[in-house]
Amino acid sequence: MAKFYLVLTLFGILLPYGAFIPWLIAHGFAVDLLVHEAMINPISIFAWLDVLVSAITLLGFITVDGYRHQVKYRYFALLGTLFVGVSFGLPLYLYLKEKQYQKMQIQT
Repeated sequence: MAKFYLVLTLFGILLPYGAFIPWLIAHGFAVDLLVHEAMINPISIFAWLDVLVSAITLLGFITVDGYRHQVKYRYFALLGTLFVGVSFGLPLYLYLKEKQYQKMQIQT
């Protein structure tokens, strides 16, 4: 599973930024235009609110579950969620947790 999560982590950063970087090159860092285009119609608002709720849920989950299971480097998943998104933070956290689980299995 670790390799699967790692591949998804890579996709989770490459795909969103693959779409965002061309927009950024074309328009620069125009926050007002970004917000306007992101909220241009009800379906895009739906998608952003879905992502927002998912991100808040994931941040809470990583914080609590990561503390409970003492997942090393969990703060990278928190930062990844904040700066990239759920598509990066979730598989990264699952990768970190899986690697820790595998290490514990070897030790026992």
